Order: sequence, then C-alpha cells, then structure tokens
Amino acid sequence: MRRPAATARTILAVLLALVAPRAAQAWPAAIVEALARDARRLVPRSLAQLMADHEKEIFEASRAMSPELGQALVTDFNAGELRPATVSVLEAHATEALDLLRQRRVTDGVVRLGALLRVPADLSDPVLTGGPEGYPAGVTREYYAFVEGSLDKIPVVLDDPPALKLQRRDLPRYWNGLLGRSRTQAGVIRGELFQNGRVIDHRMIDYRSPVFGVASLSYSRAVTAIAATWLAVWREARGDLTRIPSPLPVRPSDAPPIPGAGRVPQTATREQQ
Repeated sequence: MRRPAATARTILAVLLALVAPRAAQAWPAAIVEALARDARRLVPRSLAQLMADHEKEIFEASRAMSPELGQALVTDFNAGELRPATVSVLEAHATEALDLLRQRRVTDGVVRLGALLRVPADLSDPVLTGGPEGYPAGVTREYYAFVEGSLDKIPVVLDDPPALKLQRRDLPRYWNGLLGRSRTQAGVIRGELFQNGRVIDHRMIDYRSPVFGVASLSYSRAVTAIAATWLAVWREARGDLTRIPSPLPVRPSDAPPIPGAGRVPQTATREQQ
C-alpha cells in the first residue's frame, strides 16, 4: 500500500510543477551585489555607510523572499503587469522597513530597506520580464555570464533622474513602468543569443553587440530603480538627506572610454544612451 501512495504523491508533485507558472532565474549574486554598491553611490552618504556596514545582512535578507511572493512576481512578470495583490505585498515590505526606522531600530530598518533592492532589480531585468514563452535552454545562462563578465565595461548612467525624487506612494506606478520597459528588450536577448538553432557562447559577444546595449541599459535602470526605491522610503522616514553625491554630467563628445567608465554614475538622456 505504501508504494502506490508514494507513486501518487510523486505524480502529483510533477503535475503541480507542470501547471505552475514558469520559474525564473534571477540576476546572479555577483551582479546583485554590484548593483547594490553602485546604487549606494546615489543615496546620502550616511545611508550608504549604514548599508555598507550591514551589507552581508542586507544581501541575506534580499535572498530570503517568501516563495509565495516569488511565485506571484513570476506570474506578474509573465503577464506584463503587477497585480494589485502583489503590489500590496511589496508595499507591506516597504512599510515594515519604514516602521522600523520610525521606531529608531536603525539597524533592523536599514537591513529591511536594503533588502528591497531585489524588487526593482528584478523588475529591471529583461530576462525575468520577457514573457511566459521564456528563452531556449542556455540563453539565460549565457546572458548572465556576459553581463557578469562585462561589469567593468558597463558605464553606470542615471537612467531616470526624476525617479530619485519619488514619494513612497509613487513606487507602484514606477515599478510597473520598469516592468514594461524591461519587456521591450527581451527580444534582443532571444534574437542575439539563439541563432540557427543554437545558443551563442557569451565569449563570442563584445561591446559592439546589441546584447551589450541591453545589458548596459538594464544595469543602469536597475541601479537607478534600487536607489529610487530606497530614497522614497528613507525620505518618508525623515532620514538624513544631506550629502547626496551629484552624478557627473557627460556628453557623448567627452564621455570617458568604456573601460574606465564603469563605476561612476553619470547623467544622460535616453537618446544619448
């Protein structure tokens, strides 16, 4: 009697896996850590220092997203829009960080605030937001390997300067906008990394490829979005807003060479990008 029961449970698990929304692989840890450190360059130095002091705890908390929320986000990524129920959960996470800061539980509040980075980071990722059809096997792996190997060549551009002035109530609309913009780039990854029925090795791609353009734009979008999310909550908590670094304005004619531009936030219009 035990064997049929075990077999039935196995079949049920397989069926549930088949009917569940497509799971999505997220930015690798090395890229998430680089995103967070670049985003810290756009927030007040006092907040940036607190986050640097508790970096390990922040990254651990960002990876501890509940399975239910993770699955809800996958469903919304596939649909192309954040559902009100998902937005409510995300806002609850922001409210938790805000409440801790208001209670002067600064360390706990900063960790919870920092952990919010995963939401704007994932919403800025064209791999996650590319729709329910997904990618051929191996494309996601090669894309992330290319991005990770190009981090020192990607110029960090301030994607949307007004976003750094958002209020917390504006975040749901802003997050939905990120999702929409990211989806428009998914086709480039699919078309460039899967040709003639095979996956293209990331070592065959360089900065002249459209894949580099997508990687550069999505990376800067994520950096800006993480900082904007942090600032919206920090501002409502009446945190210190002094000594915010000013991005370096550049024009195409005086932009630094790509290898040296890596970690300096810059402002530019989308046309210049």
